[in-house]
Amino acid sequence: MPVAQSPRIRLLLVEDNELDAELIVDEIARGGFAIESRRVDSEREFEAALADFAPDIIISDLSMPSFSGYRALEIAREKAPDVPFLFVSGTMGEEAAVEAVRGGATDYVLKHNLARLPASFRRALREAEERRARAQAEASLLRAQRYEGLALLASGLSHDLRNVLQPITMGASMLLEIDDERAHKVGTLVKDCAARGLDIVHSMLTFARGTRAAIERVKVRALLEGLALLLRGSTPRNVELAIQLPAGDVEIDGNYTELQQCLLNLCLNALQAMPDGGRLEIAGGREELGEHFFEEGETRTPGAYLRLSISDSGIGMSDEVRSNLFKAFFTTKKDGTGLGLLSCRRILDNHKSYLRVESTPGKGSTFSLYFPLGPVRSGDADAPAEAPQGRGQRILLVMEEAGKLSLLAEVLRTTGYVVHAAQSGSAALLEIESNGLPDLVVMKADMSLMTGVRTLSALLDRAYAGPVIMIVRAGARPTADDLPPVRRIRFVE
Repeated sequence: MPVAQSPRIRLLLVEDNELDAELIVDEIARGGFAIESRRVDSEREFEAALADFAPDIIISDLSMPSFSGYRALEIAREKAPDVPFLFVSGTMGEEAAVEAVRGGATDYVLKHNLARLPASFRRALREAEERRARAQAEASLLRAQRYEGLALLASGLSHDLRNVLQPITMGASMLLEIDDERAHKVGTLVKDCAARGLDIVHSMLTFARGTRAAIERVKVRALLEGLALLLRGSTPRNVELAIQLPAGDVEIDGNYTELQQCLLNLCLNALQAMPDGGRLEIAGGREELGEHFFEEGETRTPGAYLRLSISDSGIGMSDEVRSNLFKAFFTTKKDGTGLGLLSCRRILDNHKSYLRVESTPGKGSTFSLYFPLGPVRSGDADAPAEAPQGRGQRILLVMEEAGKLSLLAEVLRTTGYVVHAAQSGSAALLEIESNGLPDLVVMKADMSLMTGVRTLSALLDRAYAGPVIMIVRAGARPTADDLPPVRRIRFVE
């Protein structure tokens, strides 16, 4: 088996004496380096070589009849600042050497002492590699810090969006109570859109916090049909979109919003891999996986799986690109962040699923996703399909926002409860004095005039012993030391 040769180091020599140039190259070769060299002796040739030869290192004489080493160094620092630069000169005084190093030269070697050259050559290459590695690490750190900032922004934004969407959901429920077909259609549309918006908000929050999203039964046909609707506006005219739906009513346990996000990400990547057009195919079907399928480090769980494959006829990927696909910040796109496929991997891990990638340069790529068809357990409790109807129980509702207070009170009334609304803790206490103790208290925790904790303490002083639902901001739940001794309290973020 042939041994792979080390890549040759591209050396750009700025030297007017051809014999001196040969001696320099021979001395470096004796030091164990494989060299590909080019010699220039004018400014025009030097600038052209920087562009088309792309040297790994530059060695320059100090003075030449038609060119200056200092000028070469100045041009190199401007147009190729990461390329190490060495001076090799017949005569170089101490002041000239200091000026060269200040200008950005790595080192200087005298022509009558070329034995030093291999060591200086090696050090210059090593220092350049260390600088590149340090710059890459600093860039990755900055990206990570920016990514952390985006996660915090997503958390705050999702909280604000949820405050907007929740009243819309309650308003839609009120429209559905109206005995009018048109109002019913509008209410259904608004409620579905608001519910999907809340799902997206929840997905943003789980991503920002690093927690898992709620699991539900997902109809695969509906998932792929929804994906097709999203892709129709993004698919270029020169790309043929083909979707093969799985036979039967296949369902998997998962989170609809996260799955759609993952599939859409892969499809958009596939479209970008076909700049000259082609075919994007999405197919689904059942597949039985045996022990041989699983790779080292994966949990081996043979059985029935749903296979979703996304195939394109684009430019394909090299083995090197494939090996780096799921590394943070790795990207082949000019404006990419290197986080899309990493997000897909996170979603698939949450769904106990597997991913395989096949690709050939010039012939396209296929991403195959395998989802277990058996039940996947989640720590999140399944929400009931319908809210239970009340039987005249009395609810004390306390929150400062008049719009939310009115909508929530109306929704509770339409589901069979008697609601007494108050916009502050003091108003809630007056309500109790007038109408007696309620069966349930629902209140915001962070009210300005009288906090939820203080209001709860006042309620207990008035002998209230029923359950309490306290609405809190994400991450702002009161501690046990802050709360009065109440038996039944539930927090809702």
